[in-house]
Amino acid sequence: MKIAIVDYGMGNIRSIVSSLKFLGVEDILLTSSPLELQSADKLILPGVGSFGRAINKIREMELDRILKTLVLDDKQPILGICLGMQLMGKYSHEDGENAGLNFIDRGIERFEDENLQIPHVGFNQVTPYEHSRLFDGLVGHPDFYFTHSYRMVANSFGENYSTCHYGSTFVASFEKENIAGVQFHPELSQTNGLRLLRNFIEKF
Repeated sequence: MKIAIVDYGMGNIRSIVSSLKFLGVEDILLTSSPLELQSADKLILPGVGSFGRAINKIREMELDRILKTLVLDDKQPILGICLGMQLMGKYSHEDGENAGLNFIDRGIERFEDENLQIPHVGFNQVTPYEHSRLFDGLVGHPDFYFTHSYRMVANSFGENYSTCHYGSTFVASFEKENIAGVQFHPELSQTNGLRLLRNFIEKF
């Protein structure tokens, strides 16, 4: 099993690598090389920071082109984590309005409740949908570690998705064929996060 972590300079790489090694993944690449990305069995798109800066770096490095080919045409499995999940949406209002990779037709918006403490930081419960591959074996409403100021809106969401509540209900994760995204950080979510990462490795 070879897993490539997409390297565009903005990601919590060390914790992801440690989690994958703990799960027994021996071949882990941190790369922006199209050939190396193509050679991987699965991809992880990490992300920490602002949407506008991240998507601009991805476009400057022409990673958007190879990712769209691998994910949309070749159906290579991919997991987006936190900002990485948001980047796979259609747009974000962070840093003005910026177009995303458009792997799914959903936008990213800031939390609206002015009484909320922003960013949303800490462990919070997630409500999975029935027959989720990512949440297989996780019982009830497992908790995961979040840190974010923007979220994917859950209204009329067409894909299979789980939810979390913080002032309002938002998308905590989604699954669409070979594409998966999680707003939380599984690599920082202890046992639940490790199980979810294992599920991505084994079921996508």
